[in-house]
Amino acid sequence: VQLQASGGGLVQAGGSLRLSCAASGRPWSRPTLGWFRQAPGKEREFVAAIGWSGGTTSYADSVKGRFTISRDNAKNTVFLQMNSLKPEDTAVYYCAARSIATMTSRLDEYDFWGQGTQVTVSS
Repeated sequence: VQLQASGGGLVQAGGSLRLSCAASGRPWSRPTLGWFRQAPGKEREFVAAIGWSGGTTSYADSVKGRFTISRDNAKNTVFLQMNSLKPEDTAVYYCAARSIATMTSRLDEYDFWGQGTQVTVSS
């Protein structure tokens, strides 16, 4: 399974970005998809996750109300719409997939990872 993240870039504080992550490889069986991020000198942290149907989502407190995760199962793609960006959102963002349906924010419970896309928010 391969995950390809895209959509990062440089944006001013208050701006928006939309990240995408396309999955390819063997057929999925109701995976949970998630986004994580890692800022310089910090550990990788959970951002958001979405269940198979798209009806169940989970967010880190730091992004609630600003970020929205969604998915298109027909295209094996997960999205992260990021609004009202802040300088502290600056990080490399990674998409991840868990091969079973149970939602989790635990980094070590995801089986597949994308290569990351850089998001930089200037003040």
